[in-house]
Amino acid sequence: MRLATWNVNSVKQRVPRLLPWLDERRPDVVCLQETKLTDDAFADLLGEALTERGYAFASNGQGQWNGVALLSKVGLHDVQRGFADMPGFPDAEARAISATCAGLRVHSLYVPNGRVPDSDHYRYKLAWLEALRASVAGGPERVALCGDANIAPTDADVFDPVAYQGHTHVTVPERAALKSLTDLGLHDVVRERWPDERVFSYWDYRAGMFHQNLGMRIDLVLADAVTAGRVRAAWVDRQARKGTGPSDHAPVMVDLDEAPDGDIGPMVPPPSAGGYRRGSKKLPQSK
Repeated sequence: MRLATWNVNSVKQRVPRLLPWLDERRPDVVCLQETKLTDDAFADLLGEALTERGYAFASNGQGQWNGVALLSKVGLHDVQRGFADMPGFPDAEARAISATCAGLRVHSLYVPNGRVPDSDHYRYKLAWLEALRASVAGGPERVALCGDANIAPTDADVFDPVAYQGHTHVTVPERAALKSLTDLGLHDVVRERWPDERVFSYWDYRAGMFHQNLGMRIDLVLADAVTAGRVRAAWVDRQARKGTGPSDHAPVMVDLDEAPDGDIGPMVPPPSAGGYRRGSKKLPQSK
């Protein structure tokens, strides 16, 4: 079974990339984030094309912001939008959807950004993650948390820790909140497959960050031990970040039981840029 997660950063804008990608990569289960469409608009836009390709689908959308969805060729049962005690800002946001696909409870998650350390949105992010941890702790055992975590698990998951000083996504409380999920027995399957490799899934649109391979690994698949033991390949589909009209995120691909393309990775195709000198680049949003 091929499981994929992709922050498409507006599914409406990404249709010319999404549908050919589905045809080429042929994932069995797809988690989408930042769909930015209501449920009705999502169905109107993609329903026919997805059905023709054999996908059942469910979305949790709210219009121009947020939005998550699940696509599945292997069953889509017991769909739940949100999770127990999920906080809002101040109202509930469309950031989580889950369903059972071929016996695996799959979550498509778009974790709040946090914006600025110690802001109200940052505290919301931490509260949201704590509620997620409590929900996941309640079971079921076979589970995969997939999506845009808006957290780089360690300094190895950003192009330069110096560049991120004072920013969200790398702070101690955020990383502790993420670790509280792996402490439940979940495995970061991409990092475990490639423990010493430079792996990114997000590159800012600005300042040529993609072409210089100055990115972050914030799109994650966290799976229980049994599911992690089924992994035969785990990789970032960097090809989907290239070309015309891409998202600023690339899909993360996890092959269970068999790997149709072999044990490829960690980024496909690999970047050509190299030779970065630590401390020589600021983030585009830095003043």
